[in-house]
Amino acid sequence: MPAREPADQPEQTWSRQRLRSTNERLLLDRLRAAGSASRAQLARETGLSKPTVSSALAALADAGLVREVGTHTPERGRMAVLYAPDPAAGYALGIDIGRGWLRVAVANLDGEVVARSDVRNRARTSGAMAELVVDTARQVVAGSGAGRGEVAHAVVGTPGVYDEERRRVRYAMHLPGWGRAGLFDRMREELGIPLEVHNDANLAALGEYTYGVGAGSRLFAYILIGTGLGMGVVSEGRLFTGAHGGAGEIGFLPWPGRQKPETLEDAVSGVAVVESARAFGMTGQLTAKDVFEAARKEHPAAISAVRLEGERIAHTVAAAAAVLDPDLVVLGGGVGHSVDLLLRPVRETLRALTPLRPKIAPSRLGEDAVLLGALATALGTARDVVFERRSAS
Repeated sequence: MPAREPADQPEQTWSRQRLRSTNERLLLDRLRAAGSASRAQLARETGLSKPTVSSALAALADAGLVREVGTHTPERGRMAVLYAPDPAAGYALGIDIGRGWLRVAVANLDGEVVARSDVRNRARTSGAMAELVVDTARQVVAGSGAGRGEVAHAVVGTPGVYDEERRRVRYAMHLPGWGRAGLFDRMREELGIPLEVHNDANLAALGEYTYGVGAGSRLFAYILIGTGLGMGVVSEGRLFTGAHGGAGEIGFLPWPGRQKPETLEDAVSGVAVVESARAFGMTGQLTAKDVFEAARKEHPAAISAVRLEGERIAHTVAAAAAVLDPDLVVLGGGVGHSVDLLLRPVRETLRALTPLRPKIAPSRLGEDAVLLGALATALGTARDVVFERRSAS
């Protein structure tokens, strides 16, 4: 038999390493889905041999990626050790930047939130807002118990669309100066954590799909109604963002205003609710929350304003239904908190507008939808990063 060429040896070594890494990742993913399992269970479920499973689990345990969590004694057979992923092997950071509130949280690799802070966004400039984000994130990370470098990835949710090439946010109309280039580069540098930027409605849709009423939906649209108007679309579990990240910017659709052409965002938002209430006769300092609370107390002007808002939301749903044909439309954001008052006028108007009538439901996550979507997105990357980092070491 001819001698094997020396050049084959590095390739063989690389192939063995790759196979070991593939087996370890397969077992880790299986444990994450199952919660915990024994060697025998993992061998049955993955088709790997018991020696291969034992070797891979040992390597994962040495890397700090899995740990023993107990034992199981079947009716027949010997006691088996149960293994589970170690949630403290790494962490993910989620940030929701809104006009009124900044929400920041750290989750371990099991997705459990271990530290969180919600602070009023009183920043009046983009620089002050970036500083507030960095300071709050540092405080939350410090309170999470995560060691230096253990937060593997961060995701930020913001109004508008992040332009990766120009390093800035576009269309964030309600955050003054937020379109300035380099703000998120500054945050990355000061935090020392890899950081992605996503549209807030898109993250809310992912959060609702992962943790809320969107779970199991084939295609659903999340309509975020608050200071502004946005929509996130999840198809087959994946976010649809369009060619340039602008899919779901439904607020730019034209709306026939009384004085001048308006946009759908001008008609469907918290500001629009207040303007309608004033037009119907309400006075004093008002917020959308005030109007909805007054409607619950049967204030005539508030009831009329809420009904008008429901009719306008129906036009938004009709547009989404015609383009996307979703099986579910979720209403969320600040105005979405009062969906119980809005559902009837939305459905009645929708019946008059179109034969396309998807199921409509309120958000289960409320104001946490964007933050939880940011954490879910960050966790997906953090788990990969932690596995690669610890396996290599």
